[in-house]
Amino acid sequence: MSNKVIYAIYNDDDILMDAVKKTRAAHHHIEEVFTPFPVHGLDKAMGIAPTRLAICAFLYGCVGISVATAMMNYIMIQDWPQDIGGKPSFSYIENMPAFVPIMFELTVFFAAHLMVITFYMRSKLWPFKEAENPDVRTTDDHFLMEVAVNGNEEELVSFFQSTGAVEVKVIEKH
Repeated sequence: MSNKVIYAIYNDDDILMDAVKKTRAAHHHIEEVFTPFPVHGLDKAMGIAPTRLAICAFLYGCVGISVATAMMNYIMIQDWPQDIGGKPSFSYIENMPAFVPIMFELTVFFAAHLMVITFYMRSKLWPFKEAENPDVRTTDDHFLMEVAVNGNEEELVSFFQSTGAVEVKVIEKH
């Protein structure tokens, strides 16, 4: 199934921000915006909901500290207790201060690595994935707003030209 989209290309980030606000005010659906660098406030202007990745980071940290606690209890207390520096390992609670660095490191390790995996899965960035950049100029100095065509193309083209677009193209997207 093919549908038409408009590629409105801008050469300034401030003009892009104004165009995004005007497009949202006119109730047009913005599919995506491609920029060569992060534009502060663009996500809010587009109406994108805040991310919930911080919740995942907290949960992954909890998994990390749980694994660290279980691992150290098994290795250092149950499986092979050792008398290190005259301090015998009778219980986990008695020796917990010595385990704090390991607990911290595994918490950070699990949170960081699982967050990277979650980000790639959520963004659908797989190894060897082909780039979805519609115009090579968006990697250098231009900004592109992709908007779905729902209605009269000529009106939309003139609307985007009035927002300051340097180029407006109607494309069949598949």
